[in-house]
Amino acid sequence: MENGYKLSYLDNLESESIHVMREVFAEFEKPVLLYSIGKDSSVLLRLAQKAFYPGKIPFPLMHIDTSYKFVEMIDFRDKIPAKENVNLIVHKNDKYIKKRMHPSKFGMDKCCKFLKTKSLLDGLSSGGFDAALGGARREEERSRAKERIFSFRDQFGAWDPKNQRPELWSIYNARINPNESVRIFPLSNWTELDIWHYIKKENIEIVPLYFAKKRKIIRRDGLILLADQFNSPKEGEEVEEAMVRFRTLGCSPCSGAVESEADTLDKIIEEVMIAMNSERENRAIDYETDGSMEEKKKQGYF
Repeated sequence: MENGYKLSYLDNLESESIHVMREVFAEFEKPVLLYSIGKDSSVLLRLAQKAFYPGKIPFPLMHIDTSYKFVEMIDFRDKIPAKENVNLIVHKNDKYIKKRMHPSKFGMDKCCKFLKTKSLLDGLSSGGFDAALGGARREEERSRAKERIFSFRDQFGAWDPKNQRPELWSIYNARINPNESVRIFPLSNWTELDIWHYIKKENIEIVPLYFAKKRKIIRRDGLILLADQFNSPKEGEEVEEAMVRFRTLGCSPCSGAVESEADTLDKIIEEVMIAMNSERENRAIDYETDGSMEEKKKQGYF
């Protein structure tokens, strides 16, 4: 209770995230906000705007472009710099993109290693960034649940879950040695449902793929893939139309949709409230091998 005003649950989450962002700006020499174009990044962007209002966000955004993102995502991304008055860096691993690295040819783990992890590490290194803010949340996935808000990485960008610092009473240790860096997770204590409530509360624009509509799809290995320039039917598969939407967005060949009638924010919130599975259940990269996400994070993945 402050001045007779009782903070709501969302207000408290917002306040914590803004505090984290201001701490990062105060403690680190050159932070960057990793922008994935998804719903969590959209919330992160709004929080950064609030944290430094009325000034401009004092650090750039960086998007790691694998060249396999949905067309709707790239269209949405390209409007952000002018619309939100931010500096956006787009980083690609051109060497492996030119080799036409695709998960169906090289496997998802190898594709992710070169087009995401290596590209991210190269982008952070070339920019001289010592802190990278991102939209990961603890309840998304088991390895995410092990993360501190300030996640320390060694000189190779690797994460050791057994070598992290305690965070008591919201006090964050930002001391790092030369060549070390920190990944920052201001949304650590948020849930998927919190994200959607905040998007509605703040009237945040998001990629249309999150809303259900009739789309052309391919059913493959338990996933519903969008039939687009990255996904063509294999022998025995058919392209069909279905009412689907995406709970999480990544690369088109690895991101599955869910059958849904939720074409408004209210319907999405209602759907998430009764969902029994994590949104990342439809991300193939998390499950190619046992402990896949944790192993990727140890190699430098966000």
